[in-house]
Amino acid sequence: MKIGNITSPRELADAVGRIGFLPFFKNGIPGFSVEENCPPRLWFTDEPGPWEWKGPVIKTGECAYGKFFRGKAVYVSLEWLSHLCNCRRDGYDFDARCDDGLVFFRDREIYEIIERAGKISSNIIRQTAGKDTDKYLTRLQMQTYIVNSDFLYGKDKNGKSYGWGTAEFSTPEHLYGDVPRRCYGISPADSYTAIFDHLKGIFKDCNEKVLHGLLKY
Repeated sequence: MKIGNITSPRELADAVGRIGFLPFFKNGIPGFSVEENCPPRLWFTDEPGPWEWKGPVIKTGECAYGKFFRGKAVYVSLEWLSHLCNCRRDGYDFDARCDDGLVFFRDREIYEIIERAGKISSNIIRQTAGKDTDKYLTRLQMQTYIVNSDFLYGKDKNGKSYGWGTAEFSTPEHLYGDVPRRCYGISPADSYTAIFDHLKGIFKDCNEKVLHGLLKY
């Protein structure tokens, strides 16, 4: 499948809606990334491009963004977020996972910081939770218990944004209500199969082993 040139946040959100999943970077399935479908002229210029579109796309409320595939960033439509949460959580809300002793102490500490705040900058999380925070943030994203809610930029004296942007985190329940739990009535294995079959149907010539490698946790 050819996704086509993506030249604006609206086109990016629409592409995610059509495909269901769209990784930010190249990943082993040709054409399956933002990187491969945005013209080179939009990268690293004075005008907003794919790096700067992340916040606006998240704010459409049409898709989630986080490190969902092998610790790498991916956009996911809300329809498919329900299936992703179901298979990655393996039937556990975060509290239930804690009750069964399946959560590392640092994961719980960081999750609770984010849950209490609603939305919180990664810089503040690091100040509170200490070293190696990024490792725990990535694990919580891979398990779909947290997602990016925005990217925060500094402003120069003219009010223009600058820098790479600081990730802000939230829980998907805070941002999307009951969406993360809508597939809890089916087995996690069935959700995984639904995602795999959906993407295999779009990228018919992809290597199945590569696709499983992206989806498994």
